[in-house]
Amino acid sequence: MDRRNFLKKGTAGAAVLAVGFSWDAQGRSTSRRKGTTLQPNAWLRIGSDDQITVLAEKPEVGQGSRTYIAMMIAEELEVDWSSIRVEQAPTIPSIYKGLHTGGSGGVQASFMPMRRAGAQAREMLRKAAAQQWGVAEQECRADRGFILHARSNRRLRYGQLVETASQIKVHGDPALKPPRDFQFIGRPIPRLDLPSKVDGSAVFGIDVRLPGMLFAVIARCPHFGGRLASYNADLAKKVAGVRAVFPVAPLPRRFNTAGGVAVVAESSWTAIQARKLLKLNWEKGPGGDETTESLRSAMQRQLHVPATFVAAQRGDPITILSEAKTIFEAEYESPFQAHATMEPMNTTVHVREREIEVWSPTQFADEIQTEIIELSGFSRDGVIIHMTLSGGSFGRRYQWDYAAEAWQIAKEIHNPVQLLWTREDDMQHDFYRPYNVQRLTAGIGGHNQLTSWSTRIVSTPIAGSNLYTGYVESPEALRDPETIAALEWYGADIKPYAIPNFRLDYVPAQSIVPRSWWRSVSSSYTAFAKECFVDELAHLLKRDALDFRLSLLSDTSALTQRLRVVLELATAKAGWGKRLPTGRGLGLSCRVGDTCSAQVAEVSVDAQGSVRVLRVVSAVDCGIAVNPDGVRAMTEGAINFALSTVLTAQITIKDGAVEQSNFHDYRVLRLNEAPEIQVHIVPSIADPSGVGELGAMLLPPAVVNAIFAATGIRVRRLPIDPKSLST
Repeated sequence: MDRRNFLKKGTAGAAVLAVGFSWDAQGRSTSRRKGTTLQPNAWLRIGSDDQITVLAEKPEVGQGSRTYIAMMIAEELEVDWSSIRVEQAPTIPSIYKGLHTGGSGGVQASFMPMRRAGAQAREMLRKAAAQQWGVAEQECRADRGFILHARSNRRLRYGQLVETASQIKVHGDPALKPPRDFQFIGRPIPRLDLPSKVDGSAVFGIDVRLPGMLFAVIARCPHFGGRLASYNADLAKKVAGVRAVFPVAPLPRRFNTAGGVAVVAESSWTAIQARKLLKLNWEKGPGGDETTESLRSAMQRQLHVPATFVAAQRGDPITILSEAKTIFEAEYESPFQAHATMEPMNTTVHVREREIEVWSPTQFADEIQTEIIELSGFSRDGVIIHMTLSGGSFGRRYQWDYAAEAWQIAKEIHNPVQLLWTREDDMQHDFYRPYNVQRLTAGIGGHNQLTSWSTRIVSTPIAGSNLYTGYVESPEALRDPETIAALEWYGADIKPYAIPNFRLDYVPAQSIVPRSWWRSVSSSYTAFAKECFVDELAHLLKRDALDFRLSLLSDTSALTQRLRVVLELATAKAGWGKRLPTGRGLGLSCRVGDTCSAQVAEVSVDAQGSVRVLRVVSAVDCGIAVNPDGVRAMTEGAINFALSTVLTAQITIKDGAVEQSNFHDYRVLRLNEAPEIQVHIVPSIADPSGVGELGAMLLPPAVVNAIFAATGIRVRRLPIDPKSLST
């Protein structure tokens, strides 16, 4: 289907009004031309039957994108919410520029463009009604799917106006509603995808079923950097329902796929059982001797070598530290972490003579399209990507290894093939959160003033891992210390804490283990160290943890005042300062940025050192909360997600391979362990900012600081070892 017919297509048998734009960096509407052809982005269809279809380009990975995008458009379009339905936009990068999500940026990036999309359609409909009635446009107004003319008491449904409106052009940017007039934005609205997820009709990647479809699994080398030496498939081929067994070649380094042996069968169960019968011989490769212990020793050495990159230096921290009356130092450690999404990796691919069709639960549909094009040699028009619902992501579905493997198998088979990763595959062949050690040093001068602070971060960097070569311009970039450090240190800067002398530097540690983005990336561990260290300093100086933080917020900037508000709100709602029973404590953490947030955790610790997080109180200032229910849900989900990494979950390495294999030894939070969570949203009319990762970065230090309040014992390594807390 060509672009024009795509934009014109609506409900069957109905005329349709399609509205499209592109936007410049400042969010102003623009026209983009390729030769003489206009190529707008399209988000909205209005049928003559009054059905309104929103095309959401952001993938739905659990964050509510299909609902918040519809809310933004509906707000300016002036419609009845019941008339809205949402489709996933097709993967056409020339039209849709936002076919990915990550970095808590979806709401922020969509807010103005989607509102303008709704406003432009509204203005086209108003002009169309004014033409039909022969009245001034200013006399017409939109209301709940109608254009009204008050003086003559006439009204027309949107569906009655679409043909006339399709011939109208709107020049300039349409006027947008002031926040005081919002009817949808800022109100809790049930998510549009919930009914289908409750009744089972929702289609996740793993639910895709096509005529003649086969199912595949791959036996992969357990040792990172290793490869297949030999195999025997005689027994596997004898299993009823097995259709093919063949070796899969390694792909280019950025895919992190070292090949293996594929088993294709008539059911996923058959493929999995047949895989168990393969006789496999693996070569470990250059990383075959790596262990968690050897890596920890290497990282400890890196704490004491010259920095490869200095991320921040203010004042003269080295000199001031040497002159300090008291020097206080602490080291913090966080292990590799798996993403552990509830829906394991999967993709369905059908390779035809001139076309490849892909169904994938991905965060990054346009990149998967680009990679399949590169691998196959097909044109962009010949590679069709369907974004399905995703059962969680947390950064894992920002890669394309599983889609590339699915293509490798499907090109050998004439049928559609669904590649399924088992939980063990998912756990042992992930892109893990970097392993890291941080050393923080503070100098205290006269009158117990904090005069200097230095942070050294050592991690197994994402840059330099297999994945990252797809994101740099050349291999030479990987020799640039700033490139290596870029994803490892943010969240560690002490601003807006007013400490006059500060240094933040970085040193990498080599590892064969693949690494990548994990929910909140480096802030998932830098906030842990920074906010725990602030707490330790407060105790050293005999200060209350809240009062100490507030005393460090000395400037009067708007950002600092926003941080004060969330600190005071969270602690007030949590009952900060109240007396608690023995073995219970409150802990505090906070962060500043586009979104400001604070958390207070309440924990109990028994005599055996078992920790129970009873309650978490969160205060969030994210500008206007487009859907307050969405803000709460994202915060609650992030808190529960991160709690596993605090209490139970870690990835350890032996012989260059992951030791954990499933949820019995990579233990994630159970329902009965989830704390009570309260989320308090600061009222605001400022443009929205993101919240998806905040809860994950603030939960670990809040819990660890609460443990100290309950026991007097400091925890500096995660996950918590109960033996260190037993009395």
